[in-house]
Amino acid sequence: MFAPPTSHIPINFVRGCGNSSVFRGGRRGEPSSASPPASLRFSGFTLVELLVVIAIIGMLVALLLPAVQSAREAARRAQCTNNLKQIGLALHNYLALSQRFPPGYQSAVGSSEVPGVQADDLGPGWGWATLILPYLEQMDLYKQIDLTTDIADPANATARTTVLSAYLCPDDNASPLFQVDKLGDTKPYTTPLLDSNGNPVQVARSNYVGMYGTPDMVPDPGYLSTLPEYGPTHRGMLYRNYGTRMADVSDGSSNTVFVGERSSNLAYSTWTGSVTGGQVPPVGPDPYGWGPDGAPDLTLGHAGDESDVPAHTPNCSACHVDDFASFHPQGVNFLFVDGSVHMIGPGISPPIWWALGTRAGGEIIDGGWEE
Repeated sequence: MFAPPTSHIPINFVRGCGNSSVFRGGRRGEPSSASPPASLRFSGFTLVELLVVIAIIGMLVALLLPAVQSAREAARRAQCTNNLKQIGLALHNYLALSQRFPPGYQSAVGSSEVPGVQADDLGPGWGWATLILPYLEQMDLYKQIDLTTDIADPANATARTTVLSAYLCPDDNASPLFQVDKLGDTKPYTTPLLDSNGNPVQVARSNYVGMYGTPDMVPDPGYLSTLPEYGPTHRGMLYRNYGTRMADVSDGSSNTVFVGERSSNLAYSTWTGSVTGGQVPPVGPDPYGWGPDGAPDLTLGHAGDESDVPAHTPNCSACHVDDFASFHPQGVNFLFVDGSVHMIGPGISPPIWWALGTRAGGEIIDGGWEE
């Protein structure tokens, strides 16, 4: 057979052989001087280019971060608003069955109570937020509670330390449990109230307290006084041993605050009620020297009046432990008697704020106060 001369073998045919350098120019064994194919060339960022890219990414993150934080705050505010709306529905369901809203809290009153001095509550102290538990899908918890025994009774330890998300604002990251401070304790407020077994009384925290009205509540949480500042026109929706009716709200349900926020950086509150023998100390700085207040502040708040200088508007710098505050940068969320929720900030006109805190004050409110 005739074989073609090897000099005619196509170079592409043998390029994959073991030592292909013999076909890449020069003599056998000499390295090729040809450049590698373009597909095998590698490229990368120079240091300057890399720094520019990092700077651009940093600028984008700086621009996007406030938007992300704003979106998260909007979501937390919406959740807080929803909590208050659910509380409003529960309060109105309670009204539908009982013909009255729940009392601020329930307590026997000692014979030594004198208007203008510390409330003489004998317990049990269970409050409005406890009484509406069946309407917040918490019937099992409600059945664990003996409303005739004191909140601080050891038998109620499990119930009173049950944390309920419906009563917590997602903007407040404080511990969901706290120890009740003993009445009469002084700075640094580390003396706990003890139960009958000698154990500190712990309760579950809440961010929502009821509107008592305009005057200082602890001297007369049940409006027993005949003093003018405790008259009918100064009363709010929730106070000791009295369940208000819709007929009592002559100012209009859309002009009357029902429940509002209190943040843990001002004072601790609880859904359980007014814990007999306890008090509410300030949590943060107390530049005005207000000091602690009585146990009714654990479940109620007030709007204040012209005697407060400066005025105790929501989130104000002079707020006392019986006032309203939140971690929302825009203001404080409030549930109104008509079931609506509005945010009110410290810039509200004090007379309008006082008017919103009463249910039968006779004031004329023309709006323009919502944040």
